[in-house]
Amino acid sequence: GDDQRHTMAHLRKIAKEKPDELEVAVAKAFAELETNVQELRADLAPLRFLSAREVDVSGNKKAIVVMVPYIMHQQFRKIQSKLVRELEKKFSGKHVVVIANRKIIKKAGRNNAVKRQKRPYSRTVTAVHSGILDDLVCPIEVVAKRTRVRSDCSKLVRVYLDPKEQANVEHKVDTFSAVYKRLTGKEVAFEFPPQEI
Repeated sequence: GDDQRHTMAHLRKIAKEKPDELEVAVAKAFAELETNVQELRADLAPLRFLSAREVDVSGNKKAIVVMVPYIMHQQFRKIQSKLVRELEKKFSGKHVVVIANRKIIKKAGRNNAVKRQKRPYSRTVTAVHSGILDDLVCPIEVVAKRTRVRSDCSKLVRVYLDPKEQANVEHKVDTFSAVYKRLTGKEVAFEFPPQEI
């Protein structure tokens, strides 16, 4: 019926005809928040998301990763804190993160020497991974990043977050690390520097 259509309208899927159970639940939550939460209504109305999936976090907790179209990412940023808080209430305390869908273009190498324009920086692995990190911790500021190469040659990225926000966000750093690893394959450790580095 109408109700079903309203929910489904909120799930403009890309390359996915049939949303799974979680995605339908997230779509429903979006629709309900738009209807019921006055301060989100206007901003949420035009927004869509692409997909949602669960990621395992330490201690058998799960987090929900909601991927959104890059073109809408600034609008999501505007309401991200409030939206995440409301979604987390609906998903009984699971952490929710909102990430923009960014595209990596490979370096032109011998095997993919397609004549194309110069690859924009925003499409490099570095820029995309950095963007994912910013989305993850939004609205908290990344104060500094350091990469450490361990003795077995694996890399660990240390990300220093604004220490003023430590109390608000410390309980989420495991989620941030797990989601970042799932999306990029890279290990990251979040820390709060005692003072400006």
